[in-house]
Order: sequence, then structure tokens, then C-alpha cells
Amino acid sequence: MASIFSKIVTGEIPSYKIAENDKFYAFLDINPLAKGHTLVIPKEEIDYIFDLPDDLLGELHVFSKEVAKKIEKAIPCERIGIAVIGLEVPHAHIHLIPMNHVGDMNFANPKLQLDADIMKAIQTSILNA
Repeated sequence: MASIFSKIVTGEIPSYKIAENDKFYAFLDINPLAKGHTLVIPKEEIDYIFDLPDDLLGELHVFSKEVAKKIEKAIPCERIGIAVIGLEVPHAHIHLIPMNHVGDMNFANPKLQLDADIMKAIQTSILNA
């Protein structure tokens, strides 16, 4: 059975797409730690990030860098933090999180509840960056 992220890639589940190429897809996290929190995934469904072939792992990080630079231009922050947890969805993914303090990346923090209009505005801002 396909993961929720694979269903996002195929369009079965809607998402706030930030970037895409033939190998990777980036979209806003619907349970973000901060405005602009983005998930970056390989389109190929591989559960564990360290099971990715070396070339794909490297390309995933380069693609993530490009996405992070766009987020940084659109969302006021000190840095874009990067995290790989890998327990919540069986599909390798990277979290890109706008941050001003180390604690901004604490996954135990309450998630933001943003309505569709705000999510769309964030998406548009990043796409236009």
C-alpha cells in the first residue's frame, strides 16, 4: 500500500506544493512547527533515508537546499533548520523549518493550526521568492 506521501506525489491527496522535479517533491507540512515548515521527499517510496542510494541521497539534499533558499527569502527567520526523524511516515523525508531559536525545532512543541487561506498565502509567498 502506498504511503500518504506517495499519494501526495500522485495527486490522490492534495498538498501545498512548493517545488517539484522528476525525482523530488516539496510541500508544506499541514501540522507545522512554524510557518513555512516544508517536507521534502524523494518520489520513489523508500522508508528509511539511509536506505536511499548515495546519489539519490545527495541529490535530495541539493534539492532541499534550493527549497530552503526560497523559504528563507519568503519567511522571516534566522536560518532554515533541517531535521530527519523518519518514524511518523514510512517514506524518507526531510523537514525544512524556519527558525530563530534552537527550540523552534523541538518536535514536542505544539503544532500550528493554520487555515487554508494562510497555508495558500505561505505557499504563494515561497513560490514567488
